[in-house]
Amino acid sequence: MIETRAEPAARSGIPDLWFGTPRLGDKVVDLIDVSFNHDGAPPLFSGVELMLDNRERLGLIGPNGAGKSTLLDLIAGRRSPTTGTIDVGSTVRIGYYDQIGVELDPRQRVREAITGGRREPDWQDAALLESFWFDGDAQWAPIELLSGGERRRLQLLLVLAQKPNVLLLDEPTNDLDLDTLRVLEEFLDDWPGALIVVSHDRAFLERTVADVIVMDGHARPSRRPGGYAAWEEQRRSSMVRGRIADPRKAPSTSSGSSASKASKAKPSEKPATRSPSTLRFLIKDLEKEIKRLTKVKDRLEVKVADLAVSGDHVELTRLGGELTAVLTELEAAEEQWLELTDEAERASN
Repeated sequence: MIETRAEPAARSGIPDLWFGTPRLGDKVVDLIDVSFNHDGAPPLFSGVELMLDNRERLGLIGPNGAGKSTLLDLIAGRRSPTTGTIDVGSTVRIGYYDQIGVELDPRQRVREAITGGRREPDWQDAALLESFWFDGDAQWAPIELLSGGERRRLQLLLVLAQKPNVLLLDEPTNDLDLDTLRVLEEFLDDWPGALIVVSHDRAFLERTVADVIVMDGHARPSRRPGGYAAWEEQRRSSMVRGRIADPRKAPSTSSGSSASKASKAKPSEKPATRSPSTLRFLIKDLEKEIKRLTKVKDRLEVKVADLAVSGDHVELTRLGGELTAVLTELEAAEEQWLELTDEAERASN
């Protein structure tokens, strides 16, 4: 995971390049109990439950081969899930910047490609090109003369020029230069749509997404509020707790010394006070997660009730275990919501 990246100079005066983007309705994209596997292969992932918000900022993280790009393909409608359903809202217009990119006609000029050759570029097309470093003469350059990096930059612009209100980015930092990434980050700051990013670049994720979904091939993919940094902190804390709980992984010390240190340990300090805006953001994310878990619970309860009648005890046992796990997650989320709302009330006083 790339952790740091140099800061290139920002372009000044970037206009509202997203002007004219169609407004999203309340329903964006809902994934319900989605799984996918290639023929004869074990599932890449299963049990995915996801409801996208109309201002979603979501990152997909995990090792190569875990199914992140496949999940984007499912959302884009390029593939169909093995099981489950994907419900796309009527106002959704998806733009997908994948790792291959749209095919370019080398005989076209850059300014012609941005409109598909169907009309003369307008002021917005010119502003988009200029903001992403296609200035003046570069707009008249034949595509066949562009470098590999410039072609990838143009492929990104062809996606943005469609004015999508749901944007899928698959490893954008692999082929785009730092200047282009900086402009893209600024573009996304106020862009009025839903964003899903697959990336190994920690810096880009921290600047563009609010939540992450971890796809590691082990646990069921689920939303982790707080972005990459929050997930990484939680992961490291879990590793530390695991070493403490397992004496085989704990540092070699005598039990008497450990007990002595424990008895003299100071109580943990109170965490730093969070701002009301941060707490409102966390509460909103948690409410979305509670809503999702409640839907999963309700659906599982119906399935369990049906199986109790049909007598399929093997499947009943499996789904009963899933229901228990979901109820545990839901209870924990509701307790956390109570804690956050209490903290928010204290912070506002």
